[in-house]
Amino acid sequence: MGLVAAGANVNDHKLLPSTFDSVPVKRPEPKSGHTQHLCLDAAYDCNEVRLWGDKFHLRLHIRPRRPPATPPKKSRRKKARRWVVERSHSWMNRFRRILIRWEKREDTYLAMLHLALGIITWFHFLPR
Repeated sequence: MGLVAAGANVNDHKLLPSTFDSVPVKRPEPKSGHTQHLCLDAAYDCNEVRLWGDKFHLRLHIRPRRPPATPPKKSRRKKARRWVVERSHSWMNRFRRILIRWEKREDTYLAMLHLALGIITWFHFLPR
């Protein structure tokens, strides 16, 4: 998971390249016949992001800004995609120190974010 901390007045789509650069594990090369996917929320619905996705051969799944006019058809074969961004934010909101930013230095705040994500990952993979 890539992680970038920025001010609240920075648009999300401008942080996409730096977020991808912050991923610690190198992204595997796309194989022929297997497209890599990237799920994004409505804030990323712009031409810059679409061009960036084409450059890296990614299939973008961007949540539409407006709800569709007709309800989507239900299919047993295709499951609905969970929007990872919203799910991750809701999990991180459980940590008070992250919900309200108390740290003045960015490196300290990033360390707290990494700690919270490590705890979330640890509990996610524990046997139930």
